[in-house]
Amino acid sequence: MRLYTLSKRHFVLVFVVFFVCFGLTVFIGIAGPNVIETSVARTDLNNSLKLKPFNLSSPPLSTYNQQLWLTCIVELDQHDVSLKKNVTMTVKVLGVVKDGSTPYVNNQVHNRTRLLSCAQKCSEIIVAHLGYLNYTQYNIFVSFEDLNKLTYTIQNITFTWKTYNPTFSQVEIWFRFVFVVLTFVVTCLFAHSLRKFSMRDWGIEQKWMSILLPLLLLYNDPFFPLSFLVNSWFPGMLDDLFQSLFLCALLLFWLCVYHGIRVQGERKCLTFYLPKFFIVGLLWLAAVTLGIWQTVNEVHDPTYQYRVDTGNFQGMKIFFLVVATTYILYLLFLIVRACSELRNMPYVDLRLKFLTALTFVVLVISIVILYLRFGAQVLQDNFVAELSTHYQNSAEFLSFYGLLNFYLYTLAFVYSPSKNALYESQLKDNPAFSMLNDSDDDVIYGSDYEEMPLQNGQTIRAKYKEESDSD
Repeated sequence: MRLYTLSKRHFVLVFVVFFVCFGLTVFIGIAGPNVIETSVARTDLNNSLKLKPFNLSSPPLSTYNQQLWLTCIVELDQHDVSLKKNVTMTVKVLGVVKDGSTPYVNNQVHNRTRLLSCAQKCSEIIVAHLGYLNYTQYNIFVSFEDLNKLTYTIQNITFTWKTYNPTFSQVEIWFRFVFVVLTFVVTCLFAHSLRKFSMRDWGIEQKWMSILLPLLLLYNDPFFPLSFLVNSWFPGMLDDLFQSLFLCALLLFWLCVYHGIRVQGERKCLTFYLPKFFIVGLLWLAAVTLGIWQTVNEVHDPTYQYRVDTGNFQGMKIFFLVVATTYILYLLFLIVRACSELRNMPYVDLRLKFLTALTFVVLVISIVILYLRFGAQVLQDNFVAELSTHYQNSAEFLSFYGLLNFYLYTLAFVYSPSKNALYESQLKDNPAFSMLNDSDDDVIYGSDYEEMPLQNGQTIRAKYKEESDSD
């Protein structure tokens, strides 16, 4: 691995390049357009209009708008009011075609119950969500049956249309394309660097990188432009499937590496891989089930939300949190165990330190981005259902894609074979050669010059060459 030949200065340079690339992506995102485009339809109320439906016409739409939300906020005449009440609403969605006629969408009227929650001001209610757009304009009729039963006077109801900004959609297409090309190039270079070695000589990190890089290609979704060419829910669901598959593979990679770095030789499927696949598989199954469940139901009912319309959602949420907690505890156990057992094994210890440091940086940045993006709402129930409507600018979108892409690119560079890998493959991945009395710095970097490569590696390599010549 190139990891063994890097000096301290090279390690610093690797992290600097990672931060520069990530920072450049964030700055481009900050200068980019807003993700969500809003259009407000304000409706004044009086007593005679409360029970009548609101006829709302959406702004003109194109495929670059991707999706359409209609939300509403109830404004009371008293601002310091604490109120929670179930409100029944009737929604009828009509698509406007070229000749001006308005056929039904799914040819039915939808009745839903929503929770009106007010504390100083009332929370936003999602009236309808269209995951893909078949028409260039929509008319939606909304009526509330229980608003006249409130003890407080309703001053106004503000309806808001939300769609993806067409300019952001174009930025998203180009950045996904750039990341697809970069990932393809990195994958080809990494595979080319391993062509001289049989798979039995690959380290566990190299084996996993050969899996993660193709999955990263799917995570960037080369089929994403299909969502602008085909009026169907399938491209969007395919994108969700690819993202969940890559993220769960990344979780599985961390478990396998931190455990496998301690276990040399054959790693049995039943005892080594099966428990890890079981835990991560449950996470993947929960994520995919919720995503497909929401998508399929929204196709038949634009007012559907699994958060408020499914009695089992709370159970699914508890199940997901339990499995996620189990994963975190298991990963922490493997990290602590690996650090305690391998701290005296220089070559293996270097692999452990680098992966832990880089992964810790990525996790910290991810948590910071999540907190800045959602704040305390990360821990609330409405976090999941309203996830897609809370982007503020392109930086919040590009930061996640850039972070994971540059994380994998960095790992691919460090785990690719070095120039002397043909000799090192016989020595460095075996911990038996790492049981040396020298300090880590003396073994890895040399005691006199910071730029010197592995001292003991050179000595053993020279001995290996002499024995080969004598044979």
